Parts: sequence; structure tokens; C-alpha cells
Amino acid sequence: MFATVAASVFMANLDLFIVNVALPEIGDSFGGSDLGSLSWVLNGYAIVFAALLVVAGRVADRSGHKPVFLAGLAVFTLASVGCALAPNVGTLVAARLAQAVGAALVMPTSLALLLATTAPERRAGAVRAWASIGGIAAGLGPVAGGLLVEVGWRWVFLVNVPVGIAAFALGLKALPSPGRAGARKSPLPDLFGAVLLTGSIATLALGLVKAPEWGWTSAGTLGGLAAAVLLGAWFVLRSARHPVPIVELPLLRVPAFASAATALTLFTVAFAGMLLGAVLWCQGVWGYSALRTGLAIAPGPLLVPAVALLIGPVVARYGTGRVALAGSVLFAAGILWWAGALDTDSSYAASLMPGMVLTGLGVGLTLPVLTGASAAALPPARFATGSAITSMGRQIGAVLGVAILVGILGTPAPGDVVTAFRHGWYAVAAASLLAACATIPLLRAPRPATAQAADDAGAAKAGAA
Repeated sequence: MFATVAASVFMANLDLFIVNVALPEIGDSFGGSDLGSLSWVLNGYAIVFAALLVVAGRVADRSGHKPVFLAGLAVFTLASVGCALAPNVGTLVAARLAQAVGAALVMPTSLALLLATTAPERRAGAVRAWASIGGIAAGLGPVAGGLLVEVGWRWVFLVNVPVGIAAFALGLKALPSPGRAGARKSPLPDLFGAVLLTGSIATLALGLVKAPEWGWTSAGTLGGLAAAVLLGAWFVLRSARHPVPIVELPLLRVPAFASAATALTLFTVAFAGMLLGAVLWCQGVWGYSALRTGLAIAPGPLLVPAVALLIGPVVARYGTGRVALAGSVLFAAGILWWAGALDTDSSYAASLMPGMVLTGLGVGLTLPVLTGASAAALPPARFATGSAITSMGRQIGAVLGVAILVGILGTPAPGDVVTAFRHGWYAVAAASLLAACATIPLLRAPRPATAQAADDAGAAKAGAA
């Protein structure tokens, strides 16, 4: 069962990293499309993914996790073929939207299936293992993306097809089919709320991405930002009144869940900005090939799964809040290193690599720990819905991270490139530090009993001595 879940999560996460590395090559193949247009290959996916995650979680809770999971795998695999065959940017974005529908069905149900078949005392470790799969994909993604782009960027999407087919076939046999008592009594989730959420995120991203072209005080930019605020407010009001809202607001009153979800969203703003910025710097400023870019980026992501798998005893001793706080600060330190060290003629070993190592350590300390903390705060009946909310927050963070970076970079003059990137790095570091602030409520959470007992035993021994 875990192999099926692992394959699906690996595929969805791998797609993020290899598409980032392939983005400049995609632009070149479509007549030199500008960065603003290309950003929708990433943001269109993330927006639809974010809007449908909670809907998918609710439908899965209502209709059964296994059929929804398998449907998502099928949609994602077929859409990957559509991406590979796309003749222009518009068609590619449309196929990416279809991919996002499939991913939205897969991600919350994969974690729900895993948690439903795991004993309560082992769930935190299971979540860290689930999150570490994403870390493994992160480590392999940049290099795999670079290798695939050397053959042709369309292989970036075709690589999903055999993985998707194998996971679907294995899932038919291996996944459990639990009962659905009371499913007929459960109403459908708020579909209009999903439309409002999509519109709010899309108009916000549009305003940020187009601001350098339209002007930050232009009617188009201000109108897009105002529409985002109004649609977002409408969405919140509707969620408060609807019987089955997209975001179940009472869950946000659980302090540990709310803190972890907020920190995850802010940290993903930083993570998405970091990843795209590193790719654009390597290929656009240093002139690296896609393969060399992947190799340059790989050291950071390769650290993530190792840290995620080894961090358990540290979390048990010091608590999720302290570990996530340290990870967010480490990540910001890596970005600030880039702001001070990166230049057009700086060496990789002295400038990019130290920051990549620090950011990799930061991701490994932060993402799995906060994901585990949010899941541990949820009642079993809300596993799919709660995990969908945190995943939705991460996708919104990814949209904002890409949009903010693209908005800051714009199309700088040749002599202003380093300054533009430096401003972008400052924004990324600020988002990570805000995530660190959001973890502060977790510092007050009670420590695990095992850690407290160990400390008590140590104190008793010291007193006896």
C-alpha cells in the first residue's frame, strides 16, 4: 500500500522540480515567451490545485478515498500526455490545469489512506515518511529535469506516464476499500466557494506578475489586487456560513493546526521563490545549461530526505516549534547569503552552493515537521479535509512566491540584473522569517511525554550524583 502512495506523491512532487528547470527551454521553444506568460505554466497549476484540494478531500471523505485516489492518478497521467503534446504556451497551460485536477484528487487522499491504516502512535512518523518522499523527489528532480531537457522538454511530462500507469495498476490491488458509513448523508462541498478562491488567487497573481509591465499604480494592477481582496473576503464570509465550506473555519481555531498551516503557507512562499530564482539565475545570468542548472541546484534538495528521516529524535526532544523555527531561520540565512555573495562573475562554490546547503537544511527541518504537526492536531474524521487545507495553503504560497519574484524581477536592464535579483532574495528571506514568526505559538505546545520522561530521569540521576 505504501508503495502506491509513495509512487503517486513522488510523481506529483517530481513534476514541480523538473518543470521549474525546464521553464527557460519551454520559453525558447515557443518563440521566446516572456517570463510573465511562462509563470502561468507554474501558477495555473498551483491555483487550480489549491482551489480543488479541499473539494477533493471532502469528496473523498464522502465517496471513499480509494476511488478518488485512482481517478486522480488517471487524470494526472492523461494530462501529462497532453502537456507533452502541447503546440503552444496556451495549450500547455490548459493541460497543466488538467494535471492540477488530478493532483488535487491524489494528494489529500494519499495521506488519508496512509493515516487510516497507521496506528495512532506511529502517525507522526508516517507523515514524516510521506513528506520525505517529496524530499526525495526534490533531490532527484533538478538533475532528472536537466537530463530530460537535454533530450527535449516534452520528456519532462512524458516521464509521468509509466509511473502513473504502474501506480494505478498497483493501487487497484493494494489499496484498502474502507466502508463509507453515512456517505449518502454528507452534502457536496461548496463548489462556488472553490470558484471564488480560484478567482481571488488568480487575480492576485495576475496583478503581481503584470505589475512591472502595466505599472504598479496602473488601473489594471490596482484593479487585479482589489478584485483579489474582494473575492477573498467573499470567500471567507461564504465559508463561515456554508454548511460544507471549502475551508472549515473551526479547524483554524485549533491553535497547533492554525499555526502549522500558516507557517507552511509562508514558508512555501519562500521555497517557491527560491527554487524559481535559482533556476533563472543559473540559466539567465550565468548561462548554465538545463543539466548544469539541475546539478547546481541538487545539493540543497538532496539534503531534505536525509534530514527529514533523521529528525524524529530531535523533534521528540525539542518539540516541533523549536525545530521548525530553526529551519525557517536557516533557510532565510541561505537566501541572505545569496543576496550578499551572488554576482555575475562569482564562483559557484563560494556563492551559490553555501546558500543551497543552508536552504536544503532549512527545508528538511521545516516542511516535514510542520506537516506532521498539523496532521497530529487533527481528529481522525478530518484527516483528508485537514491535510487538504494545509496542502491548499502550500499551493497558495507557491503561487505567491512565483508571482512576487516575477513581479520584482520584471525585465531588468543588463546592468540591473544583480540588483533585481538581490531585491528578490530579500523578499524570499522575509517570507521565511515570517514563517519563523508563525511557528512561535508551537513553542508553547506540550513536549512529548517520552522526551519529558527522559529529562526527568536525567535530572534524577544528576541529583543522585
